[in-house]
Amino acid sequence: MKLFLAEPFASRWAGCDPFEKAFSLTGETYRDMGDRCTTRFEFDGKAYFVKTHAGVGIGEILKNLLYLRIPVLGAENEYRAIDKLQALGVETMTSVAFGRQGSNPAKEKSFLITEALEPTEPLDEYCNPRVLAEMGVTERRALVRRLAKISRKLHDSGVNHRDYYLCHFLLDTADEYLGVPVSQRPIYLIDLHRVQIRSRTPRRWRNKDLSALYYSARRVGFDRRDVLCFIREYKQQALRRALDEGRAVWRAAIREADKLHEKGVRKGYHD
Repeated sequence: MKLFLAEPFASRWAGCDPFEKAFSLTGETYRDMGDRCTTRFEFDGKAYFVKTHAGVGIGEILKNLLYLRIPVLGAENEYRAIDKLQALGVETMTSVAFGRQGSNPAKEKSFLITEALEPTEPLDEYCNPRVLAEMGVTERRALVRRLAKISRKLHDSGVNHRDYYLCHFLLDTADEYLGVPVSQRPIYLIDLHRVQIRSRTPRRWRNKDLSALYYSARRVGFDRRDVLCFIREYKQQALRRALDEGRAVWRAAIREADKLHEKGVRKGYHD
């Protein structure tokens, strides 16, 4: 068994079964996938999110192994990812409680509690052609460079997200940041459930992250010049050299982004 409890849970759950406590928390359910549930709740006057995992089952494990993927068994992967991002200086969630128990991987129970990031707004909802135009070129490019720096820091440190869309970047919209340029506000990267951590990030997974980000950025109004700004910052090279040396990478990202768009149209997510 693994267990981590910070305050106020360490004191309030002393002498209790933390798994029973975590799995009995109630509030607003954001996602319920049977074996995995995400709920917002309040505790001692503060808002939190709890993710509970009741075991993925042998079928899910075999399916992942069939596709040569390491299955994500529970909350520990996200717990480790949060620690990794914080060590890298990438703004993300804060863990306050984590637990894992069970020797059978298919039936392992786990939970993760994080502080709620409020008030925030996903970047794909905050940004649109009108907002991007109002930012002005200087601020817009600063935001693009900020996203490129985060991406480079993750990938150069062996981290890839696997769901690297703008909706998983939360912009802090607290009153204290009113009037502060978007590029200078906290921007938190969330939904780390499927993050992979290695000594180096394989090209395939860099491409997957970059194509997802490009797909979602293009949908909200970022244009070709923004993409070129991103490439220059991400590669830390003169633009011509970055384009020449990474031609295969950028072409692959565009192809995959086009496929994501076609998939979205086919499934009715967008026009």
